[in-house]
Amino acid sequence: MSPLSRGLVNRLRQLLTTAPKTTTSLPPQQSIFVRRFTTESLIDDDGSEIENRESGRIIEAKPSVMGSNSKRTGIIALKCGMSATWDKWGKRIPTTVLWVDDNIVTQVKTFEKEGFFALQIGCGQKKEKHLRKPEVGHFRAQNVPMKRKLREFPVTEDALLPVGMSIGVRHFVPGQYVDVTGITTGKGFQGGMKRHGFKGMPASHGASLSHRSIGSTGQRDAPGKVFKGKKMPGRMGGVQRTVKNVWVYKIDPARNLMWVRGQVPGTEGNFVFIKDAVYKKPDSSILPFPTYFGADAEEMEPIIADLGEQDPFMMAD
Repeated sequence: MSPLSRGLVNRLRQLLTTAPKTTTSLPPQQSIFVRRFTTESLIDDDGSEIENRESGRIIEAKPSVMGSNSKRTGIIALKCGMSATWDKWGKRIPTTVLWVDDNIVTQVKTFEKEGFFALQIGCGQKKEKHLRKPEVGHFRAQNVPMKRKLREFPVTEDALLPVGMSIGVRHFVPGQYVDVTGITTGKGFQGGMKRHGFKGMPASHGASLSHRSIGSTGQRDAPGKVFKGKKMPGRMGGVQRTVKNVWVYKIDPARNLMWVRGQVPGTEGNFVFIKDAVYKKPDSSILPFPTYFGADAEEMEPIIADLGEQDPFMMAD
């Protein structure tokens, strides 16, 4: 069952349990359950707004201690391209530059309403005339600026952040590992050698006009068909892929830039989604939780990962 269906079933159950047995008008406390699907503010009899009493949850933006099962939110970045840099020991590091463009929390999803905990993050800016009406209504209901890209990240209850909270590049720490998700570069229709790494047919010894063909695709009369999933020529790229355990080399808080080692999916200008690595989990004691809370007047110099005090080129065998 999808999260939307679960939330709908929970709301209907509450309607049945709180429905009045008479035909009299509903009191304000019960009218909240009837209108909880709307984005309009509830108005009391005296004309004043009624507070949202669906859940007494108050989300505060304050640092806390990260537990062993805690899960932080991710962020959205734009891929600026690839480069190379040299560390203090003279080792060349191929890097990808990512720009964290004005990430804010656009919606908070709680277990009481949606059946799970998650944060919706918005990135970039976009004019209202370039958005669809449902999108404009969503941003206005949350009272947040119009955003170019949205992404939902599942989190634990202790990692919730209030709507409108800004998340910068210091959400991550240089030296930690992250997982980067994006849409790979589209290659169009490609053959079996490029798409799947097939060896191809012989270059000589009687091979004619079949040097890059994939060869046989099945058997004989039994089973008399080509099995589903057979690797064959077709459209390559343009799918979502995740690169795991990407090392964060450097961050620049002044420009909201991040340098990670190696390549990430997508072309220049594409959106990528970054979150803490699942397999190479970072040390919870060095991570800002639930995000970084710092003053604007703090030092904004670039921060580079700790490379140790031993020269790798001078280490004995």
